[in-house]
Amino acid sequence: MKTSESIKEIAPALVKAQAKIKAAIKDSQNPFFKNKYADLASVIEAVRIPLTDAGICFLQPASSVENGVAIETILLHSSGEWISETLMMPVNKQDAQAVGSATTYGRRYGLQSLCGVPSEDDDGEAATRTVNTPKATITPSTGTWESLSVDQQTQLMDIVSCVNAEYELSGPAAAIKLLEDETLNLSVEEKTAAWSKFGSKERAAMKKAKTEAAIKRVTDRAKPAVENQI
Repeated sequence: MKTSESIKEIAPALVKAQAKIKAAIKDSQNPFFKNKYADLASVIEAVRIPLTDAGICFLQPASSVENGVAIETILLHSSGEWISETLMMPVNKQDAQAVGSATTYGRRYGLQSLCGVPSEDDDGEAATRTVNTPKATITPSTGTWESLSVDQQTQLMDIVSCVNAEYELSGPAAAIKLLEDETLNLSVEEKTAAWSKFGSKERAAMKKAKTEAAIKRVTDRAKPAVENQI
């Protein structure tokens, strides 16, 4: 985190603001974690008035970096003092939709983190949730990223980020298994849209891993028959 040379004015102002900042309402669905999350609009709504009353405004400039975007969240006090933090967001496909989704995602997390914004269910769902809670789903699309709404793109980017992390940690076989997990409730069209967000190297490796897994399944099923003939 970066700050101005002095924070003697902004520090107590931020304390004042945080005392009034309420939880951001979880009003959007996340199909991967099967729960709701607070979108960018909800986070802004939670912090805007408390920050303004304390003499603080926020800025979130975004800049292009290698393989992604950098979103800086700046809390600027009327005294001129400031506090800032930068969040790096990967972008696997260099087009306007991908950059826009990554920027929105980064702004949400950056602002929520820097202001210490908690989140809560919009209807007390967390307190009453049971094991029979219905699974969250994404409305089917035509299969192209551009056909998705901003909320849908944000949801799929959550999944893409998780798959990318699994790819880095455990390899392409684990990544493709996660992407095709039936509990995600993704339609063919949604998988196609998500697939477009991976790099060509990752797609090739996951396709190869999928093919190898299919061959292994066929081979394993054939072994007993061959052994019986012998």
